[in-house]
Amino acid sequence: MSIRDEVLSSSEILDVRGSAVRSLDHIKELEGGQESLNAFLAIADPEDLEPYDRGPLAGVMVALKDNICTKGLPTTCGSSMLKGYRSPYEATVVKKLRRAGGLIAGKTNLDEFGMGSSTENSAFGPTLNPVDRSLVPGGSSGGSAAAVAAGYVRIALGSDTGGSVRQPAAFCGVVGIKPTYGRVSRYGLIAFASSLDQIGTIGATVLEASLLLEIVSGHDARDSTSAQKPVPSYKDAVVEGVEGMVIGIPTEYFPEQLDPSVRALLDEACERLIDAGAEVRPVSLPHTEFAIPCYYVLATAEASSNLARYDGVRFGVRVPAEGLERMYEGTRGNFGSEVKRRIMLGTYVLSSGYYDAYYGTAQRTRASIAHDFKTAFSEVDVLFTPTSPTPAFPLGERVLDPVAMYLSDVFTVTANLAGIPGLSVPIGTVGGLPLGAQLLGPWWGENRIIAAAGALEASYQEDT
Repeated sequence: MSIRDEVLSSSEILDVRGSAVRSLDHIKELEGGQESLNAFLAIADPEDLEPYDRGPLAGVMVALKDNICTKGLPTTCGSSMLKGYRSPYEATVVKKLRRAGGLIAGKTNLDEFGMGSSTENSAFGPTLNPVDRSLVPGGSSGGSAAAVAAGYVRIALGSDTGGSVRQPAAFCGVVGIKPTYGRVSRYGLIAFASSLDQIGTIGATVLEASLLLEIVSGHDARDSTSAQKPVPSYKDAVVEGVEGMVIGIPTEYFPEQLDPSVRALLDEACERLIDAGAEVRPVSLPHTEFAIPCYYVLATAEASSNLARYDGVRFGVRVPAEGLERMYEGTRGNFGSEVKRRIMLGTYVLSSGYYDAYYGTAQRTRASIAHDFKTAFSEVDVLFTPTSPTPAFPLGERVLDPVAMYLSDVFTVTANLAGIPGLSVPIGTVGGLPLGAQLLGPWWGENRIIAAAGALEASYQEDT
């Protein structure tokens, strides 16, 4: 079902509900059969659907990453720690979706607590890539990206801490947007790394991802990090074009070891932007090489703090045992291996004697990365980069090699460290597998990257 602008009549409302019920039945049939992608952890029942008679999403099915709190459906974060948990409240973004007439199709699979780049770290099994079921869909919002790519829904919400919306969008051949930090309320988003987490949108097209972003954006008094900034029309930005736009090409994002076939597609996309009226020029972001170690110090430190609440006393499951220490130990054992790894790393970098050497240095590096972007955006309007160094990789290939897995995010973590918006848009295939290009904009510059993405998308559509 396509996104609507008009008010629906009473008879149309009934048709919408019938269509929604059929859609849910179809998703349940596919996800419950042998061809399941394991994209959903929970699917709504028809009686849970309460469509509105007006709004831009009237009757449109929306999938939600399962770290976004909902009433009526479980919120597990892909973790045994929260198996069966039902939130007593709903996230602000969910309320906004309902007010816009959206129908919640279900909760999608993810790497446990958002910690991963492949959706293989879920306690409920991996999600498969609908393009090629032997491949990962990316992560950690792999379930949301797979649901859109498979046609289960047209739009979905994910969260992006280091690329978790953009990278799976690239791997699955759809559009993913991470907005400026503070643009979308995080109230009801279960925290991984609070200074990096941001709810983002995934859509089958630039228009759909942009309209969804417009709907969920805006200030929320219940989120202290939410910015009091007006929300422009992202939908209108899609067709603004790039005439006169200056697009920077960061040299650090195009290393010599970048696969030639990947580089060729990126070069072609640049030429398309030039043909559409943009100017392209090289820029430098010199602190990019420090982004991955900086990110994994800060993200793990914040994870260690945020996940300390799951101790069996007030939050999560409780493993009965004699004595508080044994109960605590048994309960924390419900975390998966990747979450344990990050908690231990984060605890270490925050410990006495190591705090300044690791955490303090990472914070200073973060400021330098943000300054690089500030300098670049004084010269150009938008930055153009790969979303990922490669297309989707095989299931199981990097599970036992955390460094290789972490390097999947080498081009995306910088946007989270700086708090700037980023967008991944499909630009073709390599060996039959989707490849995404990333557009980065200045703080509150979502319109710019949406305009550039819209121009790119239109260029490829003209070829078909």
